[in-house]
Amino acid sequence: MSHTEASVTAGTHPAAASAATSSAAPVTVGAGAVSFADVVAVARHDARIVLDPAALTGVAATRAIIDGLASDVNPHYGISTGFGALASTFIESDRRAQLQASLVRSHAAGSGPEVEREVVRALMLLRLSTLMTGRTGVRPATAEAYAAVLNAGITPVVHEYGSLGCSGDLAPLAHCALAVMGEGRVRDAAGTPMGGAEALAAAGITPVVLAEKEGLALINGTDGMLGMLVLALTDLKRLLTTADIAAAMSVEALLGTDATFAADLQALRPQLGQAASAGNLRAILAGSPLLAFHAGPEDPTVQDAYSLRCSPQVHGAARDTADHAALIAGRELASAVDNPVVTLDGRVMSNGNFHGAPVGYVLDFLAIAAADVASMSERRTDRHLDAYRNKGLPPFLAHEVGVDSGLMIAQYTAAGIVSELKRLAVPASVDSIPSSAMQEDHVSMGWAAARKLRRSIDGLERVLAIEIMTAARSLDLRAPLLPGAATGAVRDLVRTVAEGPGHDRFLSPEIEAVVQIVATGAVTDAAASVTGPLA
Repeated sequence: MSHTEASVTAGTHPAAASAATSSAAPVTVGAGAVSFADVVAVARHDARIVLDPAALTGVAATRAIIDGLASDVNPHYGISTGFGALASTFIESDRRAQLQASLVRSHAAGSGPEVEREVVRALMLLRLSTLMTGRTGVRPATAEAYAAVLNAGITPVVHEYGSLGCSGDLAPLAHCALAVMGEGRVRDAAGTPMGGAEALAAAGITPVVLAEKEGLALINGTDGMLGMLVLALTDLKRLLTTADIAAAMSVEALLGTDATFAADLQALRPQLGQAASAGNLRAILAGSPLLAFHAGPEDPTVQDAYSLRCSPQVHGAARDTADHAALIAGRELASAVDNPVVTLDGRVMSNGNFHGAPVGYVLDFLAIAAADVASMSERRTDRHLDAYRNKGLPPFLAHEVGVDSGLMIAQYTAAGIVSELKRLAVPASVDSIPSSAMQEDHVSMGWAAARKLRRSIDGLERVLAIEIMTAARSLDLRAPLLPGAATGAVRDLVRTVAEGPGHDRFLSPEIEAVVQIVATGAVTDAAASVTGPLA
């Protein structure tokens, strides 16, 4: 993948904003696309936004076109008409400011829990990026106010429910636009809830009074689902490498073989993701004393179970799916999504580019991949605990069999998560509920696909952590035989947050601690400290 890996996971509560000054480099937003790294920097690390002066000049030039059409006696959609099913209703000039404000207020109709701060910041950055293309017709001052809200660390309160993914993420974007108007509810940089007017006043930001076309420009876009896609891909890059590390630890601890991962065997099926995953497994298992101990003609194992032997095929398919999703995300980052849009030759045209299908599909694809990688991981965890399949390890890796339960219930936890991930893998994008008096008679549900993918990624992270914790105990129980250098480094890292074999103890805190070292990238760093960079 070409995108930059983030150092933290996705599950930040919206109130957990940091008041500290960001150390991230500023992100310049101009007429071109922002990058994956830009989205992560602003969403997760509070990078400051700088608006490109040349792009602002382009924004002003496009605004002049809108101002000219606003004085035309003929109706122009979004400029001098109502919206959606009311597109044929002409609005007099003295009512248009109210029209734009009413649009935002009425569309800010979300409900349910607050959406995470990083999601809102990603959404706002991507909407600002579209405003700066010069294709939406907003005034430069409106774009500047939008940037100022982000730079002040103000986070509009956006709710879980409200978007059908067409026309884009209307309700979530409307809650953000409402804040720029000095209305609605927000959280300041410290996470304190307050009214939008109070937050803007404290930051010295003048609320925006929307002019013609601006209400539409602030709420028509795929920015919420796209922002979540970029963040998800960033996390999946780390987690798919983590899955290779977990699989390598399981192959080693369960006395499997690395022969099946040989490059010439993998090349017989030239799938790119599979090759990358198998390369990781070879690097991680290189020089393993445990593998060498039972290798050779005397090894009674004919071939390993699929969850061990086929891990590059499954992990690789997930990698290829993520690469396809990254391609779609990159195209969407380069898009100017609005309706109507001002073309390069000055026409103001209605269009359907706001439909979220391209993004919704890949969000659903990724949920399928996450569920399958987690399912395979859970099967490897289960093999560690089954005395009939773990090749000499105690049942459930218990210290005193019959008295201790070992890691029995850790596998239950993984199984419960995998079951939920399978339900979350049911696509949202195949559903559609008509809206707006049948004007919007087919919708993408891309926002819903993105929301469930975030939960899927959280579940995958936990399932992999449980496998790593389990495999680390199995490696300990193989003593005096030693693991390889890379798997040993990960086992040693796990031992800094979770105890080794012994009598039963309170297990939940240890699981959460291992989840954290997976989430921060410490596990991948530990393996890479031995192998060098992993794919």
